[in-house]
Amino acid sequence: MRAPTGEQYELVRTTPAGTARAVITELAAGIREFQIGGVDLIEPFPVTSSPQSASGIVLSPWPNRVRAGKWVWKPTEGEAQTLQLPLTEPALGNASHGLLRFTAYQLADKGADFVELAATIWPQSGYPFLIDTTVRYELSDDGLTVTHCFANAGETEAPVAVGAHPYFRIGDVDTSELKLTVHAATHFDVDEKLIPIGQSPVDGTKFDLRSPQRVGDLELNEGYGDAGPGELAVLTAPDGSSVTLSGDEAFHFLQVYTHRSFATLPKGAVALAIEPMTAPADAFNSGLGIKRLAPHETWSASWSIRYAPATPANPPATA
Repeated sequence: MRAPTGEQYELVRTTPAGTARAVITELAAGIREFQIGGVDLIEPFPVTSSPQSASGIVLSPWPNRVRAGKWVWKPTEGEAQTLQLPLTEPALGNASHGLLRFTAYQLADKGADFVELAATIWPQSGYPFLIDTTVRYELSDDGLTVTHCFANAGETEAPVAVGAHPYFRIGDVDTSELKLTVHAATHFDVDEKLIPIGQSPVDGTKFDLRSPQRVGDLELNEGYGDAGPGELAVLTAPDGSSVTLSGDEAFHFLQVYTHRSFATLPKGAVALAIEPMTAPADAFNSGLGIKRLAPHETWSASWSIRYAPATPANPPATA
């Protein structure tokens, strides 16, 4: 059988918490499985399936959405251009999740506990730029580090951003019983198309997740800003074990989504996407978080997943 996600790259490392294992896919350079000591830390999906609800894929050269796929590029030098991207989210009439969602990445380097994959974003409708990209996944003693690199191979300035779309879990614990903390100070107000129309402090609102909240009590498809660098979000299980999402100085934005129709879960069960992003929704129009790459300039950004098993020094959380 040929997998719908192409070649499967298995990473393995011995850690103090047991064997760390990840499976990275050729398609969209996505994470299909990740576990430590037999504890699943993301929602896995079968090798016979496409990524469930964009599970684990790389989002580039923009994450999230572009309103109606239409944006205006204002280069540092030269005239502004109005550009039109294909509408890949027909229900809302937006361009969604970048241009590499259905791209097969090429193997650039591979070891027992790491893999680096490469893809080119070719000039095309709505994005007339030539960008070489790589993504490197590397296991560590307590998790997985993901590093994205971009090189402007063209002769004109080019805008880029990146995100990822993992759904998190902690082993067999019902995700609804996990506690979620999001280290973000602002929230994006959106219209009916889920496009930002403003940015507000989370203080005193239902969007303030800076103290732990039970996932099953949340109904979210929300963008957050003013996060990081460092810890972006933390999930904690009743036994005290936890998963932490962190990002470097490039990752200041998150999308948090409580998905209750995830294909591999029972109807009504929640899958929790916490999407690290270097730019928010509709950033090609707002300019927020966009990296402007000069011709032949390179740029990198990194995020990570860290697992802490329950120990006497890491007691169960209390309400």
